[in-house]
Amino acid sequence: MSVAAHYLWWIVALVLIAIEVMMPGYFMLWIGIGAAATGLLVLLMPGLSMVVQAIMFAVLAFVSCAVYWYAVRPALQKGEQDDGRLNRRAEQLIGGRYVLIEAIINGRGKAKVGDGQWLVSGPDLPAGTAVEVVAVEGATLKVKPA
Repeated sequence: MSVAAHYLWWIVALVLIAIEVMMPGYFMLWIGIGAAATGLLVLLMPGLSMVVQAIMFAVLAFVSCAVYWYAVRPALQKGEQDDGRLNRRAEQLIGGRYVLIEAIINGRGKAKVGDGQWLVSGPDLPAGTAVEVVAVEGATLKVKPA
């Protein structure tokens, strides 16, 4: 192989990663990482035969896929499971404490939440009272005095 054999491996890595970008699924990315690592090793150890390089690529691709499967994938799945309320904003407010900006009269009022306001329901309370969200009903927060 020529002196620039490591470039071949880096080109293979870029092609594999480009395929991953076009058809995502994490699989080609990790094989591409194996090709890039092979290119680095070929750069550091010039003169390796193509057979040795191919074996190194196979081993490094397998190792990088195993790292994904046993280390990265479980961590990603754990992150997805941590908060099943990701797209349910109102449910994320349960347990939070907020201040009433409109008194709760006949069971209805408004509380300041961040830079906005939410409809609240609960016992009649004057404006300025701190409340805690105990449940959500549609777009209305059910509250109790904090």
